[in-house]
Order: sequence, then C-alpha cells, then structure tokens
Amino acid sequence: MRYLPLTADDRRAMLAAIGVASVEDLFRDLPASARIQDPAAAFDLPDHRGEWEIEQALSALAGQNLSAATAPSFLGAGAYRHHTPASLDYLIQRGEFLTAYTPYQPEVSQGTLQALFEFQTQVAMITGMEVANASMYDGATACAEAAAMACRVTKRKKVLVSGSVHPHFAETTTTFLRYTDCEVEVLPPDVFGLEDLLGRLDDDLACVIVQTPGFFGSLKDYTTLAEAAHEYGALLVVATTEPLSLGLVTSPGEMGADIVVAEGQSLAAPPGFGGPGVGLFATRSKYVRQMPGRLCGETVDVDGRRGWVLTLSTREQHIRREKATSNICTNSGLIALAFTIHMTLLGEAGFTGLAELNHARACAAADALGKVKGVRVLSQTFFNEFALSLPKPAEQVVEALAARGILGGVPASRFFPTYPELAEVLLVTVTEMNSDEQVAALVAALTEILA
Repeated sequence: MRYLPLTADDRRAMLAAIGVASVEDLFRDLPASARIQDPAAAFDLPDHRGEWEIEQALSALAGQNLSAATAPSFLGAGAYRHHTPASLDYLIQRGEFLTAYTPYQPEVSQGTLQALFEFQTQVAMITGMEVANASMYDGATACAEAAAMACRVTKRKKVLVSGSVHPHFAETTTTFLRYTDCEVEVLPPDVFGLEDLLGRLDDDLACVIVQTPGFFGSLKDYTTLAEAAHEYGALLVVATTEPLSLGLVTSPGEMGADIVVAEGQSLAAPPGFGGPGVGLFATRSKYVRQMPGRLCGETVDVDGRRGWVLTLSTREQHIRREKATSNICTNSGLIALAFTIHMTLLGEAGFTGLAELNHARACAAADALGKVKGVRVLSQTFFNEFALSLPKPAEQVVEALAARGILGGVPASRFFPTYPELAEVLLVTVTEMNSDEQVAALVAALTEILA
C-alpha cells in the first residue's frame, strides 16, 4: 500500500466537496511571494543525492550554527544547561523505558509506578510540600493548572500573576483560562523585585503566583506574602524554572506556599529548541483531590509485599468526565524518569553541592562582569542567573558576542518587546558548565564591544 493511498479520483471528489478546483487553490490566501515553488532551490538543498551526501550537506548547514555544545554558553531565561551523566542517557534509552507510554490504567507495570513514586517523593522533598503528582507537560502548563486548581479550591475567579514570573508561564496561564470565568491579571516585569503584591491582595483573589528565582534572577522570601494571602483566603502559588536552586535556598513549602510548580528540564535533559520539558507540581495534602494529573501510591499486596498503585487519576476520560480536575491527558513519563535518575545519582549531598557550585560561579562571574565599564549588575540577590544593564541594546551586544564565538546571554527584549526600558537588559546564566576561562572570555569580549 502506498503511504498516501488516495487516487486522483479521490482527490477530485474531495476538492469538489469543499468547492475548489485544485490543491493549489487551498493556498490562494497566501501571497505568491510567500510560497515556495522549489524547496530544494529555496533552501539550497542538493536534489537527488544519496543518503550519505544528504547527511554531509545537512551537517554542513548545522555547522553554521553557534552551538552551546561547542561554544561558551551563558544562556538561560528558563532553560538551563547542566552536565548530564552518561549513565542517565544509557538508562532512559533502554527499550522498556524509551517505549513506555502514559500510565492510563491502575494496573500499569510496577516498574513504571515505582519510578513515578520515586519522582513524586523527590519533588515533594525539594519543594518542601506534602504531596506531588506524577508530572505534567512542562512548567508553564503546570502553572496554568495551579491557577485553575486555586480557583476550584477557593471558589474564586481572580488570579494575580507577579511580574517576576516567566512570561511563558504567565502567557500559558492567561491562554489556559481565557475561555473560563476566571480573570487573570499579569503585572509588568519586575526587574528589581520591588513590586507591591501585599497591596494588591483582596477578598476576591483566588491566588497570587510568584516565582523564585524570578525571571530576572532575584531571590525573594515570600513568607510574609503567604501569611497575608491566607488572611484573605487566597492561595500562594510559587513557581521556579531552575529546580536546582531548591538545593540551596529556602523551599517554597517552608515559605508557606500552597502549590509549587516548576520546569524540571534543567535536571532532566539539555535545552533543545524549547523541549522536552517536565512539569513539577506539588501541593498540600488537604488539596490532593483537587490536584491535576496522576498520583502513584505505595501499598502492600495480599502477601504483605511492597508494591505501588495508581492511587488517583483524575482525567477527563475517566468517570469524573466534566468534573475532572484537568484536561491534560498525559504526563512526561520519560523526562520525569530522567529527572528521577539524575536526582538519584546526585543524592542529597550532591544536589546541594551542585547548587553551591552554581551559585559560587555565578557570584564570581557577576563580580567580574560588574567591573566592565558601563555594565551594572541589577540583581542584588540571585542563584545562578542575573540581569545586567548595558550601555547599548542587549540584542546588539549578543550579536557581537556571537560573532566572537560566545553565546553571551538572553536579551530581556526578546520576551518583553513592548517594554523599551528593558532593551538594554541582558540575562546571564552561569552553571557548573562554565569554566573560569569561559567567564574571562566573556568579560574580555564584552569589554571590547562596549569600549
């Protein structure tokens, strides 16, 4: 059977049914200048070549990119690069893991359930919460689900999103709740961590969503905000895009958070064009039945042997249907497993040690960069990412650094194009992957560019 088994008569019948004469007519709304007539010529690709020649041509094209694997990289802004142990890749590529799918049924294999149970335990421990689910798509959708959950718990419809929250988290939350009766207010970007959230609390608020470390790197203690929010009957949702920070700073649970969400990519997989990610979601035990996703529990069988079971599975396909807590149908099983394996390899001491190393290197880099003429470090407290103020547009500086073979950071304007006051703000991330020599190269290049 051909891959596309439609005959010419089939196509004619389909075109007649929708009232067009040809397939080309389906694209008539696209201007001719935007249509690609000859893909091979348009992309300068060789035509009618063997597999080996095609691989060579594509490799040459890829070689034109400046890769974080081959150049000093100080990129961050929500996606972080850490060392991935070789054993991690080996384990997750075993057939039984790589081909596993979402645990739809409670009788799913014990191996899958145990891995998810361990994942939940780790997430609960590092966030300082009582219970965690078996993962979500990514941090942004976890944040949106937290907002929806807060509205269910409080029976209120107002959600306040801090300017410290990653714009992707804020945008996803707004989109997710757009066609519900919930109202989402996103505050302007909070570069210095000075916004007044206490003054915005009221009796109609379902939750306030904050982030630490914030998008611009600032670390904040939200204990006072949590207490104030609870006095108003609202929940505090704390997000993070760098879970490694939880190995060093006060956990959101200790601050009084009701829900904690995070993007777990940095401890599970290298950055890869926006994915894959894994959403972490943890909460208090009293809210467990309002928590989206799945929950694996530990039990014993009739012979007293330890085992695991899918305890809660509040999906819309199940009997709850319209009463389901979430319309997310799956979890990030493979990436959650990678997260669990990496955390297990690190251990508690290794997790804390890696966090300390990241913070120390970031502090040293910030001190060195702050001495460059015209550069000012904006973040007074940070973990491994901080914001710089430059004397010229950050986008221009980044391009100039790239021309010198350095991925020097992320311009804030990339995420906030409508805020001209952020045009000269650059986000710089320093992890254990950045050597002293790389930091020195960044300082030297930046000094030259700004001279």
